Amino acid sequence: MAHVMEILGMTRVVVKDGKVVEVGEPQLEWCPLFEKARGIKRINSEEVRKNMEFRIRDFGLFTPQRKLEMDVFVGFGASEVMMTGLNRGMLDTTVTVCDGAGTVITANPRLVQGMGARISGLVETDPIPEVIKGIELRGGTVLDPLHASIDPVAGVEKTAQMGHRKIAVSVVDALTASRLRELERVYDLDLSIIAAHTTGLTKENAAELLKYVDIVTGCASKSLRDIIKPIAQVGTAVPLFAVTQKGKELLLERAKEVESPILVNTMPLPVLPEKKQPRELK
Repeated sequence: MAHVMEILGMTRVVVKDGKVVEVGEPQLEWCPLFEKARGIKRINSEEVRKNMEFRIRDFGLFTPQRKLEMDVFVGFGASEVMMTGLNRGMLDTTVTVCDGAGTVITANPRLVQGMGARISGLVETDPIPEVIKGIELRGGTVLDPLHASIDPVAGVEKTAQMGHRKIAVSVVDALTASRLRELERVYDLDLSIIAAHTTGLTKENAAELLKYVDIVTGCASKSLRDIIKPIAQVGTAVPLFAVTQKGKELLLERAKEVESPILVNTMPLPVLPEKKQPRELK
């Protein structure tokens, strides 16, 4: 039973039976988010291994002990935005991914946050019966319990057939986002597409992605920073950008639930202070 995730600078990590069995080479040397959260001043393979082992130990990532309800990890993240959208009636349901389950449909805000808050780019995962059962007990629907496949398009199609219309869905590539917009037309849906895990996109891929999404995470993507013209931005180090009015409304709604003081101002965007950006941007 193997699971693959890209974390801390797109480093490929393989986990089997709750143990880290393979760690690739990091693409970044520094991430402001992980220095703030975990005190990591320089990313290397050993720091990546330690971080993954921490995630396994702390909340059961890739194990039957997976915690499925967690507190807010960052003020503005993809899962936090979806959680708020559900809490405030802007969304009917969500289509996201979870280790040990693959694509998951749920309208439970705490489950969305618990599944998504502290996972990075999930590449592939195998089914873990205890995780799937835990998701179902909390009102989630696992798209493919036999294989734990990751398929946002099939997830949205099933969600539409269940009768939902206002759906948020997470994606990592432009082709998936474009297929989702086609589904939106076919089923007369109101999709909010949130793109994450964008480090390493080419300029062409970044431009294509921006045609279809409502919100995109900046991650450590130089291409996105170079071409994006957002209409709203939250955060300046690893920012979230809204590129549509719908995305802007979701981000501003999320701002109402953030406990820290917030500055709202008008200015040319994006705002990207050089010293706060991940290094080196890819």
